[in-house]
Amino acid sequence: MKSFRISAYFFAAMVTLALSATPASAQGDKKSSAILEAMSNKYQKIKSFKAVFTYTPEGGKPLKGEATVKGTKFRLKMAGQEIFNDGKLMATYIKETNEVNLQDFDPTATGDLDPTKIYTAYKKGFKYAFLKEAKEGAKSLEVVELTPTKKDSQVNKVQIAVNKADKSINSWTIFQKNGQEVTYKVNDFQPDVAVADTYFAFNAKQYPGVEVVDLR
Repeated sequence: MKSFRISAYFFAAMVTLALSATPASAQGDKKSSAILEAMSNKYQKIKSFKAVFTYTPEGGKPLKGEATVKGTKFRLKMAGQEIFNDGKLMATYIKETNEVNLQDFDPTATGDLDPTKIYTAYKKGFKYAFLKEAKEGAKSLEVVELTPTKKDSQVNKVQIAVNKADKSINSWTIFQKNGQEVTYKVNDFQPDVAVADTYFAFNAKQYPGVEVVDLR
């Protein structure tokens, strides 16, 4: 379950990366800074979003997922599991066993992976550099590489592919220090979706017979 939570945090963190303010100070070369700034300008007014994505571990089959984010709240559906986070309580539901684990949400425990702190992490936790231009069908992509500045980060590097035409996020690949490589691709992105706060809180009544494991 830990590996799923990490993957989910990676997704939320890297998608919400686009919503952050522009870099406060130079953390990389001018070209990469300009790309990230343009990407940020596109997304920074978004209050909430829903994203459908494909998650592909290295050597594995593509898995479909869905993420809904509203401010510091998020709900992620991926690989037969869901994470509910209302900003205070985090619930991880496992469909196969009809079990949910409840724990207090501790932003400090997730470090760079915490989607509620990705804005700060982006400004202070990474160096970035323009890597290359690439083609995907008719699309031209600009690839920027992010490198964590913290030695204890689980991430070795992240490569983000940005659509050159409209500065939207196309995909990103995360290289972890344990050698694992994961690629995420955004298939559909809906900005400013109307979603109630209750959507981010786990409701046991909606999951008949669920076993609740309270880890608080």
